[in-house]
Amino acid sequence: MNKNIILGILFSIISIVLVYLSVRDINLQDVFLAMASIHWLYVALFFIIIIFMQWLRSYRWGVILQPMEKIDQVSLFSVTSVGFMAIAAIPARIGELARPYLISRRSSIKMSSALGTVLVERVLDAFSVLLIAIAVLFFTDLPSFIIKSGIIFFLIALLMLFFIVFLILRREKALRLINIILSHLPGKFANKVDELIHHFIDGLKIIVNINSLLYLFFLSMFIWLVDVAAIYTLFLAFGFDLPLMASFVLMIFLIVGIAIPTAPGYIGTWHLACVLALNLFGLPKAEALSFAIVYHFLSMIIVVVLGFAFLPFNKFSISEMKKQINNNDPV
Repeated sequence: MNKNIILGILFSIISIVLVYLSVRDINLQDVFLAMASIHWLYVALFFIIIIFMQWLRSYRWGVILQPMEKIDQVSLFSVTSVGFMAIAAIPARIGELARPYLISRRSSIKMSSALGTVLVERVLDAFSVLLIAIAVLFFTDLPSFIIKSGIIFFLIALLMLFFIVFLILRREKALRLINIILSHLPGKFANKVDELIHHFIDGLKIIVNINSLLYLFFLSMFIWLVDVAAIYTLFLAFGFDLPLMASFVLMIFLIVGIAIPTAPGYIGTWHLACVLALNLFGLPKAEALSFAIVYHFLSMIIVVVLGFAFLPFNKFSISEMKKQINNNDPV
């Protein structure tokens, strides 16, 4: 059986199990009653905040790309919108390749270099969220599994940061070590990988500029604070009497949850994360699930609408992305 089919079945099973855990022991009539009380003015504000967050993400990406080429904001927002739709729609995070592929078609930036900028984004996000999580611990207790997950994420982020710094500051030494590994591969394949790595390192250039790095860290913190504001706005839409701290906790739970590979669209992980987080603040499980369903639906609607709106200007396919890498990243 094709490995992609096997992975698809496995991720679907995980989603089904998580959905079951989310709805277990819940009266679905209570869930629908909670949905009926939504204040749509706050929902409209939620849409505006999430779109603004998407714009911030695209702007930050432009700052990271700038040492290689300055990209106009319209193109950045367009590619980011299609890229995030791909991440949500394609399992196993394969959609992460969409943005690097699309920006390489709109500029002189190599796809492998753009992939390096995505790694920088992930490191910035990881440290920003971890800093927020540490601050949250001063005001509320978090479950041990969240703390353990945070420690794991911190170690992974730290390892990635050291890896990035090593590649940039000790480029020649890093390449010699990589070439030792590549020497055990077939010659043609080794040459391809070697050139891809050179381009990949080019995408990490922003790290060596301290002022730019601090600015990017500020932007990353701001992005996640905007996300917290969006969550709290949706609390108001439901009329929940929850503290602002609940928004921070929910955001942390969601980040841990969607890291679990599932079926496309974060089905199951998103819902269970919301239920678990909101239960900590005494919200009944039915109301928490109602919030999770609406929050997930609205978030996916924004991602899909923006993605489809810009898709005609950013055509791509998984096979084309793979072909580009196999052809030594020619774009």
